[in-house]
Amino acid sequence: MIGRIDHVGIAVASIEEARRFWESLGLVIDHVEEVPQEGVRVAMLVVGESRIELLESTRPDSPIATFLARRGPGIHHLCLASDDVRADDARLRAAGTELLRPEPTRGAGGCWIQFVHPKSAGGVLVELSQDGEERA
Repeated sequence: MIGRIDHVGIAVASIEEARRFWESLGLVIDHVEEVPQEGVRVAMLVVGESRIELLESTRPDSPIATFLARRGPGIHHLCLASDDVRADDARLRAAGTELLRPEPTRGAGGCWIQFVHPKSAGGVLVELSQDGEERA
């Protein structure tokens, strides 16, 4: 079940450059980590109960590199917190929703994640995320 907006993902050319704006608003980067299987480095900024995720490509063939080449920096996805990504995945498949992965995979912070294709979500890339064991 979906409980809240977890974060908004923003594709950036450089986390170091992008962070200046967000920090000028008084936000603080909680942590930075690399997710090698996705070819991305992420920086999380806490905003109340939600977060902003800055996404920087670490290789030219990553989804973020492709996004930046096509559209430039900007909002990449909306992430919704799930208490059971596998159940949400099954429910969406049963409803005919197009998902990007055959099954949920691990993402930043050890979370279980799945993506809904923008064609099925009114043009918005939607990520579903369930906290993993590694995340506090």
